[in-house]
Amino acid sequence: MSEATRTRPLALLLGVGVMLGVSLQPQWLATPAGAADHPAAMLLMWAMSAALVRGVGFAPRHWLPRGLFSAPAMWLALLAALWRMASLYGLAL
Repeated sequence: MSEATRTRPLALLLGVGVMLGVSLQPQWLATPAGAADHPAAMLLMWAMSAALVRGVGFAPRHWLPRGLFSAPAMWLALLAALWRMASLYGLAL
């Protein structure tokens, strides 16, 4: 098994955790007024997708999906989503 296609438990756990968290607590992706926050949702879904793709060991061949589902992209999207959600509620990160 090559290094690029091995399972990554931390990424897989992160992806499943985000999936369960958003499924059980969808209000996390809402503004204080109760409206959906689409930028936060998009960033969190990107982080979840990248984590699941990375976690199961799939490595896309084309450069664009490989970049979008890479580990740095996963962490960047997750941090951006957390920053967005924290800024909506006036929390400092």
